[in-house]
Amino acid sequence: MKIAVFAGDGIGPEVTAQALRVLDELALPGLTLLEGDVGAVAYRRHGHPLPQETLQMACAADAVLFGAVGDFTCDDLPRDLRPEQAILGLRSELGLFANLRPAAGFPGLEHLSSLKPEVARSIDLLVVRELNGDVYFGDKGERVSDGGREGWDSMSYNEAEVSRIAHTAFRAAMGRNKRLTSVDKANVLETSRIWRETIIEVAKDYPEVELDHMYVDNAAMQLVKSPGQFDTIVTGNLFGDILSDQASACVGSIGLLASASLGERQTDYGTFGLYEPIHGSAPDIAGEGKANPVAAALSLAMLLRHSLGREEDAARIERAVEGILADGVFGGDLGGSASTGEIGDAIVRKLVTIS
Repeated sequence: MKIAVFAGDGIGPEVTAQALRVLDELALPGLTLLEGDVGAVAYRRHGHPLPQETLQMACAADAVLFGAVGDFTCDDLPRDLRPEQAILGLRSELGLFANLRPAAGFPGLEHLSSLKPEVARSIDLLVVRELNGDVYFGDKGERVSDGGREGWDSMSYNEAEVSRIAHTAFRAAMGRNKRLTSVDKANVLETSRIWRETIIEVAKDYPEVELDHMYVDNAAMQLVKSPGQFDTIVTGNLFGDILSDQASACVGSIGLLASASLGERQTDYGTFGLYEPIHGSAPDIAGEGKANPVAAALSLAMLLRHSLGREEDAARIERAVEGILADGVFGGDLGGSASTGEIGDAIVRKLVTIS
């Protein structure tokens, strides 16, 4: 088994280091780690945020454990050299079209949500976001009009792209409570009309799943008004980016939530994927030991489950995280004082007690 580890920028190296401590405690047989540079650190060392050797490393691995990219000192670089191009490039080059972002509250932490505790307690959902299309990857540019400089971005989806993510979402819903909400803006966007019609067609293959449709503006409102109504959500790249972040904020802290980006490539152990915490590089606290490594540890659990086929090890990590939170081991994002390393220590100690 091979895992490519790309810690990246900001707090990425700090939280990734703690996830690797958890991985080391599992003592998986035959495991090899490959470490490479991405983001701003890669630009400074190699002249590009996604060096060719890093991409080759990812292609040779069974999964990628990713930290974070982003550095405000690179904001003036040309777009193709900015740190964020590393993650976009990996998604594109590796064919990672499906982003899975679970959002569920932890018992006893409901008060951290901006929602009422009884509402926050009901959150247990999965956002399935399409990653390789939509406005992020469409044609874009700048031109001059009568109003001055004008930027433009093209949003598009074809039936094959929608069908692919739809099958992923329906399969995910089958493994949960068999309810799927497709989010679009079909009342005004041609892209969304194709999206909805294709989702409806794919639904015929999954008669056990209850499908409904919701406009994105209403979905945003319902996520804060009544999040318990959602089980699995499928949507496009732009809407998914916004709604998955909103769902995580409703839980209480983005430092608690993991994500998986999956493609069609199969390895000897499972589905190839890239796994990362959703919190970003947070350069303002980098190097201060304030970052919460829980999301990185939970990203590792998703990696073990989806890409390496090690369900028991994944569940052990998740139970260890639940255990330390129940014990009150909180970082600053949760109102506590535990450092990044202390939280990592606690997860490893708890893991030892779980068989």
